[in-house]
Amino acid sequence: MNGILCINKPEGYTSFDVIARLRGILRERRIGHSGTLDPMATGVLPVFIGRATRAVDMLENHDKTYVAEFVLGVKTDTQDRTGQVLDRRPVTAVKEEIIAAVNGFSGEIRQIPPMYSAVQVNGKRLYDLARRGVEIERAPRTVTIYSIRVLSVEKERCRIEVSCSKGTYIRTLCSDIGDKLGCYATLTSLQRTAASGFTLDCCHTLEEVEKYREDGSIQDRLTAVERVFSFLPKLSLSGEQTGRFLNGVKLEGNCLPIDSGHARFAVYSSGGDFLGTAVLEPETQKLKIEKLFLERK
Repeated sequence: MNGILCINKPEGYTSFDVIARLRGILRERRIGHSGTLDPMATGVLPVFIGRATRAVDMLENHDKTYVAEFVLGVKTDTQDRTGQVLDRRPVTAVKEEIIAAVNGFSGEIRQIPPMYSAVQVNGKRLYDLARRGVEIERAPRTVTIYSIRVLSVEKERCRIEVSCSKGTYIRTLCSDIGDKLGCYATLTSLQRTAASGFTLDCCHTLEEVEKYREDGSIQDRLTAVERVFSFLPKLSLSGEQTGRFLNGVKLEGNCLPIDSGHARFAVYSSGGDFLGTAVLEPETQKLKIEKLFLERK
């Protein structure tokens, strides 16, 4: 079993919980995911199965979209509703001021990673320190908010949609919006609606995956791993070249149908099977395997 299966992660599950359950359902050990979600969050979690796990660290598209709700006037130690309330402030901002504050976070912004996060400082996870009551200074990081808009404002509650780059903490974004308004803010719900080119429309629940396994249709539900390499130029090999490529032989670039200006390719057999990715060595102009995804026979 090889391919990508997008899961609509349920609330209360860690991303690893999802992987553990899928290993039991699919009876497959080689399963990984991209883009960790907090237990409170729901939504798009791309899961890589079998040899497709080799692509997890090769993803080019790390952009994500979220729908988030936060409540103004409350501060917690985790920046979301799962934490301990540290302080409260009255909310005096009106709807127009809230919208203006939210819109002000578009573009490149600086974020300080929350203590309850998987960021490592001096080899230690911040959340491990936070659970021991230790707070340390964290360096701000630059992230990009491609778009942000208010979906609704009802008294102290606000719903927003955010498209952002890798490394963006929505909890921290909401907290910073509250600080800008002078009244705190705490994330109360979070749904990821898109990640790495996949959307909720592509997703399946864990219960649906169990049914697919039972009725034998699971393989039909998988997305071919080559989808994540669609941005690369396609290179088709002859039958003889395919055999040599699969055996790890470097191919002469001047014997291949390669357009000038490209150094990395999605490689296919003459029959149209996706073999893997390859790079053209600048010194030798030879094509060598980067990652192989077709099983050697």
